[in-house]
Amino acid sequence: MKKIIGIRREDKNIWERRVPLIPEALEKIKREHGIDTIIQPFERRAFLEKEFTDVGVTIKEDLSEAPVIFAVKEIPIPLLQRDKTYIFFSHTIKGQDYNMPLLKKLMDLNATLIDYEAIADEKGKRLVFFGKYAGLAGMIDALYGYGIRLKNLGYETPLLKLKPAYEYKSVEEAKEEIAKVGKEIEENGMPIDKAPFVFGFMGYGNVSAGAQEIFDVLPHKVIAPNELKNLDASSNNFFYKVIFKEEHLVEPKNPEDKFELIDYFTHPEKYKSKFEEYIPYMSLLVNAIYWTEASPRFLTKEYFKLKDEHKLDVICDITCDIDGAVEFTVKSTPSDNPAYVYNPKDDSITDGYDGNGILDIAVDNLPTELPRNSSIEFSDSLSKFVAGIVNADKTKSFEEAVFPNEIKRAVIVYNGELTPKYEYLKEFLKK
Repeated sequence: MKKIIGIRREDKNIWERRVPLIPEALEKIKREHGIDTIIQPFERRAFLEKEFTDVGVTIKEDLSEAPVIFAVKEIPIPLLQRDKTYIFFSHTIKGQDYNMPLLKKLMDLNATLIDYEAIADEKGKRLVFFGKYAGLAGMIDALYGYGIRLKNLGYETPLLKLKPAYEYKSVEEAKEEIAKVGKEIEENGMPIDKAPFVFGFMGYGNVSAGAQEIFDVLPHKVIAPNELKNLDASSNNFFYKVIFKEEHLVEPKNPEDKFELIDYFTHPEKYKSKFEEYIPYMSLLVNAIYWTEASPRFLTKEYFKLKDEHKLDVICDITCDIDGAVEFTVKSTPSDNPAYVYNPKDDSITDGYDGNGILDIAVDNLPTELPRNSSIEFSDSLSKFVAGIVNADKTKSFEEAVFPNEIKRAVIVYNGELTPKYEYLKEFLKK
């Protein structure tokens, strides 16, 4: 039987230009494993159609010939086909209400669903992700937005020379421009009455690492959270960087209990936020943590409502959980209108960079702003698993199908049935 994979166009929104597998990877997959590729035509894609045809990929609307179909975002329900294997970000493993119809349809069609989010090693470490690029793009947008926000507050700064992430051709180009701005800040400084400038990073995973990679191009000093109270208020030619881990964010509700990381991950409802002790020192805060409904909120409306003044000018909410860790992240935003100002006094939001309150940047699809860079890295991590997915024998039981172990952990539905690991989703499907 001829081995063929299909790649769907990414048309969920006008900003989506990514591809899960790049031309070079597809050429290697064909050369080493004899697997051909059909890809749907798409003018906005970050890679030209010629780049695919040059390596032997077929451009065709109809993907029915391919038993295995790759995408990035969810595939519209009407386009799903019977008996296919689909690989994409399904946003179903938390039982998300809005995608339960998608999950049910895949089951009805006797399909198989593999979710990138669940591809992991034996320790649970994710292996295929765009998270770093969410951080990279988010931090670029945050610096750009901070410059505009400061201008609206009456301060001209070198940050005004920056652009949003989607206007740069590559990460490298963005870094070069940010480095130039950094040198200007070293030489001429930032507004002294806003000093010291403290950039906080909530979290230390892939998303946070991407954001820090951009920030680190600027002149900075790294400090621990317990040093925030003793900073030099005259420091205006560099930024302070502080990273907040779980032990800085929460404490047990029961004062007799001790903080334990595994216990917090397992039972977040037993913990409360203690992050408010650090908020008064922040100039800009990046939210890059994993958050669930059982977790505490860390920036609440009530906290800011009770403050007559606050130092915090900008939140870059990369995680973008609506009404989540940042309670006043009340909506996600598109790349061309990425920010709104939250006014805690009257609980209102105003689109743009002007107004009274805190600027919130809450773009929920940030890797699309760096589509070529993010596709290359994603493809590099995914391509090694393609042959194992294609060669799995779906005529056999799930246990006998011989998926690579990393992939087997990510198979949510197999031939129309939830796999043992994901049977808990039955309760969400009932709702």
